[in-house]
Order: sequence, then structure tokens, then C-alpha cells
Amino acid sequence: MSILTSSVFNQVDNSIYSNAMTFLRAPLTQDPTKGDADVVILGLPFDMATSGRSGARMGPDAIRQASINLAWEGQRFPWDFKLAEQCHICDAGDLVFSAGDSEEFCARVEMAADEILASGKTLLCFGGDHFVTLPLLRSHAKKFGKMALVHFDAHTDTYSNGSRFDHGTMFYHAPNEGLIDKEKSIQIGIRTNYTQENHGFTVINAMQANDMAPHDIVEQIKHTIGDLPVYLTFDIDCLDPAFAPGTGTPVCGGLSTDKVLRILQGLRGINLVGMDVVEVAPSYDQSDITALAAATIGVDLLHLWVAREK
Repeated sequence: MSILTSSVFNQVDNSIYSNAMTFLRAPLTQDPTKGDADVVILGLPFDMATSGRSGARMGPDAIRQASINLAWEGQRFPWDFKLAEQCHICDAGDLVFSAGDSEEFCARVEMAADEILASGKTLLCFGGDHFVTLPLLRSHAKKFGKMALVHFDAHTDTYSNGSRFDHGTMFYHAPNEGLIDKEKSIQIGIRTNYTQENHGFTVINAMQANDMAPHDIVEQIKHTIGDLPVYLTFDIDCLDPAFAPGTGTPVCGGLSTDKVLRILQGLRGINLVGMDVVEVAPSYDQSDITALAAATIGVDLLHLWVAREK
């Protein structure tokens, strides 16, 4: 009689270091448009638009591996429901594209997102540098129309200079393409130079955010976005380098992980239609704290998506 019984292979693995490295140990799927998943995890291992240190292409795998530390918790504190009972997720792995071809990458992102959204599912994407958000916004706008952007970052990413593929230009192009409504969009954690005149976005800069209570930040976000469909993008360098050193363009004076999580948890009820976490560069990380922060933010975004109508 073989000791390799079917029960050995069918049991759920709760150990941290075995190699089932999908996000939260979600099922891996070859066709994310099929099945009963509500939310599809998609990795975008792209960092050719980086202006600082490269390495964010390794972010999706690092986030997945860190998420295993969170997979054991049946009900995440302080949420009042169990995620697995309210949301089925699957992991579609990483997008495949030809190395060095930024234009093809954008086309493939948009095509993949189009198919997943058309199937009635929601996307949570892990970058990759922040440029990945632009083709994602193009796809989401086809389905949801002009959206409000909730943008956590140290940088505004509204710079008009640079090449077509530059991770500092997405939110210059997005409103010009009619993808987002600047007057209904808000940026939190900004602490690099920008010109407020004609900027268009509401900004809670890092000094203001660090002085404000999370509840007051939440109220300003909700007041700004109104009832528009919301795309939420989180650049991990919104966090201070003390909490997230593993990123390409770290900037001192950022927010704490605790404050960010309190803000996200306070945003329940917003009409969240798409989301991403970007700019994790594990080669600069220390003890995986950046990847763990990104994975934790990803988990809270899933909870926030469930609570979008509560």
C-alpha cells in the first residue's frame, strides 16, 4: 500500500515555507475569465519605465511569498467578516510579454484586463513599476467610464516630460485621455516638488497626512471622489523608507504602515472597481518588510472591495 495517499495531496497546506506561492494560496488559473472567482490577481513584472533604481519586475513574486504570512488568518483584524466567505480569488500568475518591448507590454496588459473585466471579474494587480497603472486605467475606463483616482504615492506622477514610457507620467496622460476626472481624484502622501497651479488633483501631502487623523483623511477622500467609480493605486513609496525600504525611488518623510491601513479600512463604501500595488523592488528590501507591507495592503484592498457597498 502506498503511503502517498490522496489525502496527503488534498489537504490545505498552512505552513509558511512550502512552495505554493500564489497570493494568499489562492488557486492558480490558466484562464482567469473562467471559474467562480470574484477577483483575479495578476502580476505585472515590468520595470522598464523606471527612472530610479530598477528591480520592481521582481515585485509580484515577493508580494506573493510575503502573503503566505497572512494566509493563515481566517478573519483579518479588524474587519468584521471573513474574506474567504465573501470573496473568491484566483491567481493568474504573471503577464507574459517580450522582454524589452514596452509597447507590446502595454497592449498585452490592456488586452488581458479587457478580457478579465468583460468576464465580470475584478482585478487586483501587483507591479512592477507604476507605469503599469496607465494601461490598466485604459482598460477599466472602457467598462466604467471616467473614474475617480485614489492615489497613494510620494510623487504626483503628473510630469509631462520624459519618454512615452515613464513611470512619472501616467497621471499626466490619464486625464488627457479622459480616463480619470482630476477634480474627483486625490493624491495622498506627496512629498516631492510639484506645481499646485493647474495641478487639478486634490493633494494631501505627506506632512499634512502625518498631522491629520486617519478619519479626517478618509472624510476628505470620500468628499473628493463622490460617487464615481474608483480606481485605487498604491505606490509603496507612499510609505516612509523606514517601513518600505525596498523600492526604486524612496523618499523620507512618508506615512507609516499603521496610518495607511487605518485609512484603507476607513474607506469602506467607496465604489471600488480596480486596484493595484506597485513599485516593490525586493533587492533593496530588508527582512521582507516592504513585500509584507504590500501584501498586507493587498489583503486590505480585497476586504475594501467586499465592503464597497456596506
